[in-house]
Amino acid sequence: MRIRIVDAFTDRPFSGNPAGVLLLGPEGFPEDSLLQQIAAELNHSETAFAHPLPPGGAADWALRWFTPTTEVDMCGHATLATAHVLHTTSAASGTVRFAARCGILTSITAPDGSIALDFPTAPLTPEAPPRGLAAALGAEPVSVHDTGPHVGDLLVELADEATVRALAPDFAALAALSRRGVIATAAADAPDGGYDFVSRGFFPAVGIAEDPVTGSSHTALAPFWSDRLGRDELTGLQVSARSGLVRTSLRADRTLLTGRAVTVVDGELLVTL
Repeated sequence: MRIRIVDAFTDRPFSGNPAGVLLLGPEGFPEDSLLQQIAAELNHSETAFAHPLPPGGAADWALRWFTPTTEVDMCGHATLATAHVLHTTSAASGTVRFAARCGILTSITAPDGSIALDFPTAPLTPEAPPRGLAAALGAEPVSVHDTGPHVGDLLVELADEATVRALAPDFAALAALSRRGVIATAAADAPDGGYDFVSRGFFPAVGIAEDPVTGSSHTALAPFWSDRLGRDELTGLQVSARSGLVRTSLRADRTLLTGRAVTVVDGELLVTL
């Protein structure tokens, strides 16, 4: 069984967000416990498992994602990584439809290798900051929004880009404040810097202290910043240590997330599935 590690939302190795990718046979997924053990062994924020579906259905591949500790409803960077592997190995080309826990997701690979993901736009609901959020995050929120059932994060607007970059959260305290994690964000300091907003993503509740580049959170960041900046086409920079760019295109109840990916490891899983 081939196992690959792909850096997503980047065009350079050792940046962006690494994801494990395993393409399985048409017989389907093995036991959940084995998928979880493989994800824990790889110890990346997500590992994607996909298998082909019979032709003529609503989707081409079934897709699941596991963190080192749990299965998740939605993951952008590991979907991008999977689409990249399908494209670069000629297992699929052009448009690929994935059947996932959050519904049908689509990837469109352009001739230049960039990949656009068609994801559901996250519904944003304003709410009061939970007790202890400012202390756990290390900064005072400007606004807080719930991001709905599939993303499951708190979207926390902060004063400026410098505040986002300087965060040093209390991860144990953050783990108790949301279903999945906390997205901290602010407008870009420089309007001509090549990006419109910055973010960082903290997900200790699902075994990830800080995620390098979180595709799914941009389904919430896109409507949030499109409303404030008055544009549907934006670029987000996730300012983790590895960093990565996500181009977003808001289309009402759907959001396109566009980026690139690089395969950095291609090996063999010496375990029978």
